[in-house]
Amino acid sequence: MDIAVITVDGFNELDSFVVSALLNRAGQNAFITTATPKVKSMWGVEIEGQKPLEFANQAHAVVIGSGPGTRRFIKQPETLARLDLDPSRQMIASQCSGVLILHALGLTSPGQAVCTDLGNAGAVEERGLVMSDQPFIARGNVATAGGCLASQYIAAWIVERAAGAKAARDMIWYAAPVGEKDDYADRALAAAGVLANAEV
Repeated sequence: MDIAVITVDGFNELDSFVVSALLNRAGQNAFITTATPKVKSMWGVEIEGQKPLEFANQAHAVVIGSGPGTRRFIKQPETLARLDLDPSRQMIASQCSGVLILHALGLTSPGQAVCTDLGNAGAVEERGLVMSDQPFIARGNVATAGGCLASQYIAAWIVERAAGAKAARDMIWYAAPVGEKDDYADRALAAAGVLANAEV
């Protein structure tokens, strides 16, 4: 499965790197996808994008990351116009302020409960959405997650649908802290709405 991890200038490293690393480790093809050849993180780490923004339009799944640059991104109509995401044929997930991009693309509904980080609660409400106190919500092919470490829930959701519950659990179990692996994997998959009966 090809997955675009949309990473804006001013991105949060945890959002883009954790989800892409987990997905690739699980045998998926996740690519850092950017609107410009290079982007700089909120902490000054400069990287080269692996795929151009238009790659997201053909990917099987899309993860929209976050960071302070999200608010600049949604004020660039020419950049937004490069995105043509379609939940009828793609899985689409946003993390934290990435929900603002989801909204700008018309992929949310008035009054919808969404997940984001605490710093963006006001921005979500200004747009007629309701901030949930859950870390992850999926409705059909569209999901939202709140909090940097909720990246694992997005990855589990995508991998379960691509390769099954055991693959999703194996992915989380491998990355989980030693001594906490079973509890950590069970809790993460439960939060992502994934039921896994298979042992690692």
